Amino acid sequence: MTHVPSSNMSGFAVPEPNARPGDTPDFSHLKLDQNNLAPKPDPICEASETYGLANSLVRVLDDEGQAQGPWNPQLSPKVLREGLHLMLKTRTYDARMFKLQRQGKMSFYMKSLGEEAISVAAGMALRDEDMLFPSYRQQGLLFARGHDMVEMMNHCLSNAKDPLKGRQLPVHYTWAKGNFFSISGNLGTQFPQAVGWAMASASRAESAVTASWIGDGTTAEGDFHGACTLASVYKAPVILNVVNNQWAISSFAGIAGGNNATFAARGIGYGLATLRVDGNDFLAVYAATQWAADRGRAGHGATLIETVTYRADAHSTSDDPHRYRPKEEAAAWPLGDPIERLKAHLIALGEWDDDRHQALEEALTKEVLASYKKAESNGTLRDGPLSPIPSMFEDVFAEQPWHLRRQRQDLGV
Repeated sequence: MTHVPSSNMSGFAVPEPNARPGDTPDFSHLKLDQNNLAPKPDPICEASETYGLANSLVRVLDDEGQAQGPWNPQLSPKVLREGLHLMLKTRTYDARMFKLQRQGKMSFYMKSLGEEAISVAAGMALRDEDMLFPSYRQQGLLFARGHDMVEMMNHCLSNAKDPLKGRQLPVHYTWAKGNFFSISGNLGTQFPQAVGWAMASASRAESAVTASWIGDGTTAEGDFHGACTLASVYKAPVILNVVNNQWAISSFAGIAGGNNATFAARGIGYGLATLRVDGNDFLAVYAATQWAADRGRAGHGATLIETVTYRADAHSTSDDPHRYRPKEEAAAWPLGDPIERLKAHLIALGEWDDDRHQALEEALTKEVLASYKKAESNGTLRDGPLSPIPSMFEDVFAEQPWHLRRQRQDLGV
């Protein structure tokens, strides 16, 4: 059985996904052009020259693991192996943290299973000086910039060494030294913030660009449209990434208008350069990010990128995707798995093999486990110790106001 958008005689329609639990997965509506022939214009071209790319698909890796087409970034085997390493590291970390949440040692978690290329490839393509305004499924950016895994775990466990002192949900990381802006649970706020930071960078004649990420569902929020307007008017050097993973918390992309046009096409109305990219192709994401960064640094403004991918697991540990989509849908995703595709490419180049891959997986499992043991020594949500009580009054005001001083006195701390 296949679901179709419902309607009635009045013309009112409620969008429905192509498949629900028990149905056969169906992605035919996405029109995923996989011929690797999308043209690559000069980064300093007029935005209008990119509009065809909003309805195409920038792709480098074919189904046999070969790199083809004009978007091939010609990365060295060393860089490709690093990308594979970081994606596997992200996936291994996610798996461990998910298990810890199920054991009651942390309150909440969100995996990026199937989306690792989006964060890792972009993080590697950008410079360390570039400012990142992520959403909550880009932990790969932190690994790409060398963030300490134990500190990330301390935060997720809300223990005594949580760098955010228990003030943020797990996976809502922040890292000032790494130019990684604090993740907000109020979806979409990071888009206009990224544009504002980019405008400031341009006004100071700096070379840094910004990059931000939201999901397909968040494009229905006003913050998305405000950010696109500002980015267009002021030619902000910003990369606005829409991660189309087919599902928001429990509603499919059509609820946000994804059935009517691609999300990349929304940039056309704002006069932005637009790219629609295979989000499970490490090389394509790297190339698109590099292209958009070069465009921004050259003073030609923002780029809106839609990365087409699939959320292969639950939205979060509070979600059960089997209640709203077929169990087999992730396995049927036509763009495959980003790790397996990059692995196949390296093997085709003679730069990787199954034995080395297994050894890497085992080494990363040991690394994650050792990091967890160290983080657990600082406490867990269930067993403590937690951040000291006085810390709740710190790091907010330069001079603490009277009412907070009174509250602290009342607590006797």
